[in-house]
Amino acid sequence: MKALIPLAVYLFSMYIVTAQAAMPQSQILLASEVDDSIKVVSITSDDNYHNQPVVTKKGVYFTQGVTTKEQAQTDLFFYDFADKTSHNLTNTPVSEFSPTLYPDGDGLSSVVVEPDGKQKLWFYPFDKTQSAQRIFEHIEPVGYHAWGNKGDLVMFILGQPHTLQYADLTGHLPTKVAKDIGRTLAFNNKKQIYSFTYDKNGQHWFASFSANTQQVSDHFVMPEGVQDYTWLNESHVAYAIGNRIYMRDFENPKAISQWHNLSPYCDTHISRLSYHQGNLAFVCDKS
Repeated sequence: MKALIPLAVYLFSMYIVTAQAAMPQSQILLASEVDDSIKVVSITSDDNYHNQPVVTKKGVYFTQGVTTKEQAQTDLFFYDFADKTSHNLTNTPVSEFSPTLYPDGDGLSSVVVEPDGKQKLWFYPFDKTQSAQRIFEHIEPVGYHAWGNKGDLVMFILGQPHTLQYADLTGHLPTKVAKDIGRTLAFNNKKQIYSFTYDKNGQHWFASFSANTQQVSDHFVMPEGVQDYTWLNESHVAYAIGNRIYMRDFENPKAISQWHNLSPYCDTHISRLSYHQGNLAFVCDKS
């Protein structure tokens, strides 16, 4: 039986999981582009916590709540496109969340709430003959992260305020890049930039960070209340307002268009998004 571990996933929507406090309910759906239309299917139920989807060629990685009458936590799951079923990948006595593909495709990196309550970054290899291991001993508390292509990454470090910090696998101390940041971090490989959002002068900006120049650039102000987004290609990002998805040209931010109306599939509002090769996974918040 799994131990009761507090889950400090309190980034901008604070909650702590205990035996008495249920996780917020959310559902992950998949919109697949078919000719000039889309086909939408549910890949999870809507009566549990399902969040943080990451779409790949073979399926969708995500975080799911695992609860009994006595305890509650989260594990990492994978929805397989081949058999259309979900599998628990971790099933451990600790909580994992924020699944992210590890460099070179060798496994997943994940934030783990360790038994002492500290949130640190771990590596879960796809090769089951290898054991999971902590990536950084000295960096915490980590909330979210995004990998570049040189063994480097940015991390959401919880604090007052939350900060964006840049590091690499050489073990150097991380560099603070920005503060008051949002929870969605990504890497644009073609442009060689990390993207994030942050509060500045009373507005929430979509911004980028170049590891080569160590410079932050502001691009456009996000719609009110929006902090989640996904890259569609090297120059376009998508985000949800309510239950509609909008597409925006990164290089010409005044060019905005409604991409998909997903109100028939989500009657509340959409938060997180992940897009890959014609497939869009999105989270429909239920509570």
